[in-house]
Amino acid sequence: QVRLAEFGGGLVEPGGSLTLSCEGSGYVDHRYSMAWFRQVPGKQREGIAAIVNDGTVVYPDWVAGRFTISQDKFKKTFYLQMNSLQPEDTATYYCAADLGVPRSSAFDRTWYGYWGKGTQVTVPS
Repeated sequence: QVRLAEFGGGLVEPGGSLTLSCEGSGYVDHRYSMAWFRQVPGKQREGIAAIVNDGTVVYPDWVAGRFTISQDKFKKTFYLQMNSLQPEDTATYYCAADLGVPRSSAFDRTWYGYWGKGTQVTVPS
């Protein structure tokens, strides 16, 4: 069974940087598409970055180069490097994975069957 666990959340000052990690266990391997999402209470979970089924890295336009997704060579841990953090980045950050997610669906939550429990990132105003 695939399990995901996020690490690295915390309090960071505006303009600061933070790196989140997501450790996979079970059958997760290089075949899996992996993504980061975030959610603020009362709002929908939004996609931040993804590595999809063909290995393509995808970001929504609003990321504008501030966030970078990467994965280790054994493909069981992936990361989200976040720079220039602002108060509006305060949210719970989740990692997600599943097989065969196409680029067109990189940020469609329904494509991902495996989720971590989330880690809180707080950027005070």
